[in-house]
Amino acid sequence: MRFIIVGYGRVGARTTDILASEGNEVVVVERDGETVRRARDAGVEAIEGDGADERVLERAGLADADALAALTGDLNVNFTACTVANNDGCRTVLRIDEDYRQEIYETYAGDVDEVIYPERLGAAGAKTALLGGDLNVLGDLTEQLTATTLEVPAESPVVGTRVVKLDLPEGARLYAHGRRGEPMTVPLPRTTIEPGDQVALMAEQSAIDAVRDRLHG
Repeated sequence: MRFIIVGYGRVGARTTDILASEGNEVVVVERDGETVRRARDAGVEAIEGDGADERVLERAGLADADALAALTGDLNVNFTACTVANNDGCRTVLRIDEDYRQEIYETYAGDVDEVIYPERLGAAGAKTALLGGDLNVLGDLTEQLTATTLEVPAESPVVGTRVVKLDLPEGARLYAHGRRGEPMTVPLPRTTIEPGDQVALMAEQSAIDAVRDRLHG
């Protein structure tokens, strides 16, 4: 697969490394010249320019990209890059650094495919370590598997199916479920899937598209 990463800071660089190690084609867009040189020295294809500039994204091969992640520390740049990518039919991931607030999520979440909060994930990892958990094991696990949340459309063939009986591809596991607008929880045995429900999954990257196809019919 081909990915564009806007921003080569700590989050962008690590994401790039993981994607490249799995055999994906990754192009970085970064406006800082020194950071671009650092990326190229590491063997990464990097384009120098503003990620909010449509022409720069076109130079990075947006037309052929499967997904774009805007991971800079500037929310405006991230949102603009995702908007351009959306118009090109590209899957989009938006980084938000502000503390999670419902109004922030509602402002941006409807216009992108996923919103991520690196600080929130880091805090969750720190809590795991403080409580005695093995943070290295957690990190290894999350690099091998992908956690994602998908919405069940009204026309999905799985509507009416009990959550615990949901037939998923090999390498995918469902760990939470929620009604529209409600918190996600571990589903009870008799819980059935309704239109608009959210399901949270942990899956191998190769299984994600198959899961999405199954839920969407």
